[in-house]
Amino acid sequence: MSTWLSKSERGRTDAAHRVAFESPIPTQVVSNGEYNPPPQTAQQRQVEAALAAAADAEAKRQGVERRQFLRSTAGMAAAFAAMNQVYGPIFRVGKAEAADADFCTARSERLAGQFIFDVQTHFLHDDFDFKRMLFTRRAAHSWCSSVPVSNDFALYQFENYLQEVFLDSDTDIALLSGAPSETKGREALSNAAMARARELINAHAGSKRLFSHAMMQPTPGSTRWLDDIDEAIEVHKPDSWKGYTIGDPLTLKPSAPWRLDDEKLVYPFYEKAMRSGIRTICVHKGLVPGDVALHQPEAWTAASVVDVGKAAQDWPDLNFVIYHAGLQAGVIETQQAAMRFEKSGYIPWVTDLAEIPAKFAVSNVYAEIGTSFGSTVVAYPRLAAAMLGRLIQGMGVDHVLWGTDSVFYGSPQWQIEALRRLEIPDDLMQSQGLAPLGAEPDSPVKNAIFGLNAARLYGLEDAAKRRPFDADAVSAIKADYKAGGGMRSNLRYGFVHRA
Repeated sequence: MSTWLSKSERGRTDAAHRVAFESPIPTQVVSNGEYNPPPQTAQQRQVEAALAAAADAEAKRQGVERRQFLRSTAGMAAAFAAMNQVYGPIFRVGKAEAADADFCTARSERLAGQFIFDVQTHFLHDDFDFKRMLFTRRAAHSWCSSVPVSNDFALYQFENYLQEVFLDSDTDIALLSGAPSETKGREALSNAAMARARELINAHAGSKRLFSHAMMQPTPGSTRWLDDIDEAIEVHKPDSWKGYTIGDPLTLKPSAPWRLDDEKLVYPFYEKAMRSGIRTICVHKGLVPGDVALHQPEAWTAASVVDVGKAAQDWPDLNFVIYHAGLQAGVIETQQAAMRFEKSGYIPWVTDLAEIPAKFAVSNVYAEIGTSFGSTVVAYPRLAAAMLGRLIQGMGVDHVLWGTDSVFYGSPQWQIEALRRLEIPDDLMQSQGLAPLGAEPDSPVKNAIFGLNAARLYGLEDAAKRRPFDADAVSAIKADYKAGGGMRSNLRYGFVHRA
């Protein structure tokens, strides 16, 4: 698996799928390799204990194994009920919901029609022949069991990606992303591989289920990277662009970081993007491991959002989508940093991002919440709620996009359920002037974040309303999968802090 963690940092982690409690929602922070996973907090241990006790009792009452109960919709409800016991009533879940399987099933079926467009998903390259996993009903049976954990790398690859994203969650459409490398062949996925996966999946689905990025990697002193942009435009035809201002995330050379507002280096790319009509530019911001902050200050600065405002102001017809909402990694890694917002209302780099539209008088900057939401909601759910409220307050409810960084965190269903059930606590709304997310799982605010905002960026407004994918091959496979007893595994595939 690709990871930015140094050798010493990796030595302080374990593989989540091997050691983590198989809860419907993680009971400790799982890192995708872009930041240091913190130790399990005392509150997370309390959640885990409360959930284990509730699951044992309910599984016994229902006459099923605990693992089977935890994989069910009722098990998901039990997880959020356990979180409410520890963190307070932040998630909307009834006390008796976990014991009412029929209610949970009916709720799940009703919400299956909610439009969800995940604008940040990943799998890693290999020599796998995509054609072996075409969308056929027969393929569903090969997805009904988890990929053997003896082959760890397979957990991050194409087959498991298809199961976790399209079968084990309510995700309708996904955007496939990658990570660059200065060495050809070391990319998480090449531009050609992303385009190939998109075309194969969509052809066999019978509808456009997958969108794809092409990577942009500005390189000082060279113009070859612009040739790669020309090739992507002419050959791969991406739906949008993806860049890492920290440079090559696998080597992090001091000369590699770059800025969005570098007129000499990057603005020629913007000109090409304008002419091509591919005008949405997604940029990794925020998350970097601690060793990067210590040894590569240039990369740490480049990971911040200081360069976003001017670029957006200079290029008003481009859309700048800031991934992870720019959340500074240290906020996830230390409880002290996470709790500072309670007094100050400031969330490092997220607040700075939220202030850009007003400060620079721009309307073309968006926040994508992948990993930032997933990590904070399982450790500091008040912070997760405040982060969403702050982004909506500063950027507008129509400028916050749903992303999960799956497949690193397993099925994104737990993240979907977390937002569906989340509300900003009353005291935070009052003290910080935040608007409610809406108590209902399909409130206008949540529907906008889940997919309607991205639908506008990617020209999917009509599809979001008509839902042509409900009658495609993926839906048929999913129906067979569920009818055959298919259930999510509750596995995560990133890193957890070694106990």
